[in-house]
Amino acid sequence: MLEELPDAVSIYEVSPRDGLQNEATPIPIEGKREIVLALVRAGLKRIELTSFVSPRWVPQLADAEELSRSLPAPEGVVFSALCPNAKGLERARAVGLREVAVFLSASETHNRKNTNKTIEQSFEAFSEVVPGALAAGMRVRAYVSTVWGCPYEGSVAPAVSLEITERLLELGCYQVSLGDTIGVGTPLQTRELLKGFLAEIPATKLALHFHDTRGTALANALIGLELGLRDFDASVAGVGGCPYAPGAAGNLATEDLVYMLEGMGVKTGVNLDLLIEAGRVAERVIGHRLPGKVHQAGPRVLRTESMRP
Repeated sequence: MLEELPDAVSIYEVSPRDGLQNEATPIPIEGKREIVLALVRAGLKRIELTSFVSPRWVPQLADAEELSRSLPAPEGVVFSALCPNAKGLERARAVGLREVAVFLSASETHNRKNTNKTIEQSFEAFSEVVPGALAAGMRVRAYVSTVWGCPYEGSVAPAVSLEITERLLELGCYQVSLGDTIGVGTPLQTRELLKGFLAEIPATKLALHFHDTRGTALANALIGLELGLRDFDASVAGVGGCPYAPGAAGNLATEDLVYMLEGMGVKTGVNLDLLIEAGRVAERVIGHRLPGKVHQAGPRVLRTESMRP
């Protein structure tokens, strides 16, 4: 297992969107800016800023335009946003974003609750969003939620998730992030599921988005690493979840992922000390304790002095 580690991986930071969208207390735009700038200082290069959805659905992200305009992407950094439909894409284009993302679930029930659409209706919307974004010179990423299981339907057939993923790639998405939305995945399940995907899709076209609801996110990420995946979503200090997936609190914490990978000699491009500071910023701005383990414990301290009394 893991006899040949990769030199590096890419982390896609989702806390400003996927993390904050689940917070009930409104977060001021100044606080969101603080969090994003702290993440940039830590070395994160791919950051999902917000979502151009109706404020009625996600009031926390009603300031999408204002936030995006106030944060021009530094050199080498890509900011992105969710865009569920053509109207969302037009809003993202107007503020100068270079990348957007579309999203749907592998289960019909979760997709209806999350987007108020059937899966086929979501694809109808994407048939406008994805070609429109590509024509405007933008890149498009995609999310498929509930791949490991659905809070309403239970198990989800891997063949369904695979078909949806292939359709998204054929539509023009450069990468599809596979989500364990309720954090039920185990390493053996993850291995078997990903082997099926990788038999049909190159690893470079896939990313992994784990929730740590039951403490298995890092173990599942390690399986993905072993099988050749090099792109992982994470959220600073473990903030976030899905408002339409009961019990799904807790994205994989970026600090935990960076600590594990860097400790194995796999480069992330992220400064762990500055990332921990970004987590502290997020905790202060959000106003309650966040669950990330390295966020709480800090980095490992190596003792160099003699252990003898």
